Amino acid sequence: MNKTILITGSSTGIGRATALKFQKEGWNVIATMRSLEKEEELNTLKNVLVNQLDVQDLGSIEKSVKEGIEKFGKIDALLNNAGYGLMGTFESASREAVARQFDVNVFGLFDVTKALLPHFRENKQGVIINISSIGGRMTFPLMPLYHATKFAVEGFSESLHYELQPLGIKVKIVEPGGVATDFGGRSLDYQHNENLTAYNDFVTTTMAGFGKAFDADTMSTPELIADVIYTATTDNSETLRYRAGEDAKQLLKARDTMKDDEFIGMMKKNLNI
Repeated sequence: MNKTILITGSSTGIGRATALKFQKEGWNVIATMRSLEKEEELNTLKNVLVNQLDVQDLGSIEKSVKEGIEKFGKIDALLNNAGYGLMGTFESASREAVARQFDVNVFGLFDVTKALLPHFRENKQGVIINISSIGGRMTFPLMPLYHATKFAVEGFSESLHYELQPLGIKVKIVEPGGVATDFGGRSLDYQHNENLTAYNDFVTTTMAGFGKAFDADTMSTPELIADVIYTATTDNSETLRYRAGEDAKQLLKARDTMKDDEFIGMMKKNLNI
């Protein structure tokens, strides 16, 4: 029997590339996304079930899990991929924006994981892969809330690993660096109130620094990240963290070996701030 993976956030980017990767490798795929209206490829592929799932909607989570099990008999792996970045000065962020950032990136991940755990416990096996980021181990300016959610995913995943390992359930964390996806478009929410004039010079300088420091040609493709996810899912190891992309490996190695002031100084220099 083919193994089955449920993926959140499958409409674009890493989620879509991963759905295609697993389908190509012979897996059954439950490819979920908030809106099904524009999907024209995944729903034509063999052994792919495309379902509507919004991580902020418990009903849609439970429905997708139930329908996936009904169609394929069993779910073997979960990829928690859905998420977005809130960028801008912290003081500019509304309470509602803060809540949504955590609802999607953290509480939504919690809810999808909890929906699968009874099934994994019953089968005495399963793999949970949580998409974190280099932003779960280090930070960039103007992204305090995004980083807070990814640091939370890291801590949650590492701690959850202890209690699920004796039950035969593995927890894996994938930490991509820069990825050539639309994360900077539909998956990025930028909020800065220019009436908070004390921040304006810093914001302008920092955004210019981002533009110079991050070149799409040097970023990883979604397909490369999907390959790392496939390895994490299938290598049957107890490895917890997987760094995905050369920039991720280099930056996280620097973060591991440098003192705080040294690393932050390097980041400021690279961003020219």
